[in-house]
Amino acid sequence: MTTQGIWPAVLGRLDWHELPFVRAWENPTASEIIGAGAALIVIIGAVFVVALITRLGKWRYLWSEWLTSLDHKKIGIMYTVLAFVMLSRALIEAVLMRMQQAAAIDNPGFLAPDHFAQLFSTHGSIMIFFMAMPFLVGLINYVMPLQIGGRDVAFPLLNSISLWLTGGAAGLMMASLVIGEFSTGGWSSYPPYTELAFNPGVGPDYWIWAVTLGSIGSTLTGINFAVTIYKMRCPGMHLMRMPLFVWTALCTSILMIFAMPPLTVATALLALDRYLGFHFFTNDLGGNMMNYANLFWLFGHPEVYILILPAFGVYSEVVSTFSSKELYGYTSLVLATAAIALLSFTVWVHHFFTMGQNADINAAFGIATMTIGVPTGVKIYDWIWTMFRGEVRFTVPMLYSLAFMMTFVLGGFTGILLAFPPLDYLVHNTLFLVAHFHNMLIPGLLYGMLAGYHYWFPKAFGFRLNEKWGRISFGCWVIGFYLAFMPLYVLGAAGVARRTQGMFDPIFRPWLYVAGVGALILLAALGALFIQFWVSIRERDANRVFAGDPWDGRGLEWSIAAPPPEYNYACIPQVHDRDPFFDAKRNDDPYVPPASYDAIELPKSSMTGPVIGVAGAATAFGLVWHMWWLAIIGMLAIIATVIARSFARDVHRIIPADEIERTERRWLRAVAEATPIVREVEMTSANQGLAEVSE
Repeated sequence: MTTQGIWPAVLGRLDWHELPFVRAWENPTASEIIGAGAALIVIIGAVFVVALITRLGKWRYLWSEWLTSLDHKKIGIMYTVLAFVMLSRALIEAVLMRMQQAAAIDNPGFLAPDHFAQLFSTHGSIMIFFMAMPFLVGLINYVMPLQIGGRDVAFPLLNSISLWLTGGAAGLMMASLVIGEFSTGGWSSYPPYTELAFNPGVGPDYWIWAVTLGSIGSTLTGINFAVTIYKMRCPGMHLMRMPLFVWTALCTSILMIFAMPPLTVATALLALDRYLGFHFFTNDLGGNMMNYANLFWLFGHPEVYILILPAFGVYSEVVSTFSSKELYGYTSLVLATAAIALLSFTVWVHHFFTMGQNADINAAFGIATMTIGVPTGVKIYDWIWTMFRGEVRFTVPMLYSLAFMMTFVLGGFTGILLAFPPLDYLVHNTLFLVAHFHNMLIPGLLYGMLAGYHYWFPKAFGFRLNEKWGRISFGCWVIGFYLAFMPLYVLGAAGVARRTQGMFDPIFRPWLYVAGVGALILLAALGALFIQFWVSIRERDANRVFAGDPWDGRGLEWSIAAPPPEYNYACIPQVHDRDPFFDAKRNDDPYVPPASYDAIELPKSSMTGPVIGVAGAATAFGLVWHMWWLAIIGMLAIIATVIARSFARDVHRIIPADEIERTERRWLRAVAEATPIVREVEMTSANQGLAEVSE
């Protein structure tokens, strides 16, 4: 074989011009230079992390204690770290888009149309699949087993595999910054535009395989969580004694199980069209892109509630705790959660009212869309009644909850407007729609995840987050949101199309400038979060809450040390009511040690998850670039790893009873030495994690 024949076989479609640095050198426009700069940031960031870990000599520790760990708590933290990394990229992309639109008024701006299209495609795909999903899965991973009195999830190894599939998919998204280009087909990647005839580049393939890996990981996660909640609850915790966060986690898991497969099928069929010349969604030879639209939105609208329901669970926990009251209307909240989960499968057509189905079908789905607002309203009223006559403490998690209630209701009103098909025809695919779904997802999902992050951070790491910087970040998130997205309602009502790279009417200029300022404030909010994290680490000794109950919590997770031991509970708790720890503090001593301790069996760390995740990413990368040898090697590595793991027998380890006793007695001594504090000083260094019990 000649040299000319060897390199295409090895590198597939890859050549020098796929590198952004080469493109920027040959065509030094602002757009190409920005693309090369983004690639450089990714490379420098990766090199810095590798160098830092090497300098600290932490590779062995990182591998054995974190990357291969099957502990649900560490897996949850790694999911959350991934979410913050991807949030940083997606938010920077959002700022670039807003700056481009503000600059491109009767002017080409600084981003080429194709680059702008890549930005809105990566922004949407990352925010949904690789920021929101890892954030909520990480929070559920950490908190849910603690709340049900369990030691881990039902399938710890599957949990690790899910994490690494998601991480591999996110890595593929980051690789698209450095090698090649991403899809320009939006986060939904509609054919026929993403078919081979219209878009023969690697962009749609990056999207297909990243989303496929992520959707498989999410499906496995849904199965894992559902089985955990059904089968791993501690004695006495029947379904109607579960915390609301666990209920929302259960309904989210069921949605994952049934909503993710249509997405996986859609991406697989699109891949068959692009790779093997099939005609599922093409314009000719029997193809029908409406089949793709239905498959995608069969996933897409339940996905909205996969994102929102865990946040609803967080708000239920936060509002009850910081109002010092039992959650009002528990049964109605459970029923509302289940109703939302069920109705979420009945409204997908409202995403394409304009695509040709008859008026009767549109009317039916419009009515269903309005109906799903009813159980959501029930939740809002229940949270309001929980606060009513409560001792409300305006901590950072509570501030996010209050901002959510006000802002989410505004977004809900616009959702009801869009449920009218005639009105939807007027504003479909305009900035009005962009404002609406950000109005639902930022207060609904992001505020909820940030509230949960602040609420459970002391439990995870043993010290509180800095309150001052938390409030600064909160203020920027709220102000930035209103400035960035309220003008889009006006622009959308005026007919400005979404995904528009440039404008021609100068009348839009003031609104675009305000939206641009809002985007910059949102970026400042993220920066304030990172500053808060850094300051909190520096001040951690003054803010430790090792006793484990900094907020006068109600659920089981607050009855153990902060951070919890790897086995969670020395003895599996038994519950008799809905707020077991809160009631035990008032009726009994919740810190009485057991008569004796028993040894505990836990799963050993396993490299199966990392190997499958890396091999999956390598397979996907090979398929993107037509490096068939790499795709085959990656797939064989996955198969070999699964087979090898099936022969493994030494997969558990035993923690001796005396080690557990030493750990528990050390914690109980700290509880005995801690000073109980009233709620008014819970945000000061006086808070050692022991709440003063008040009737």
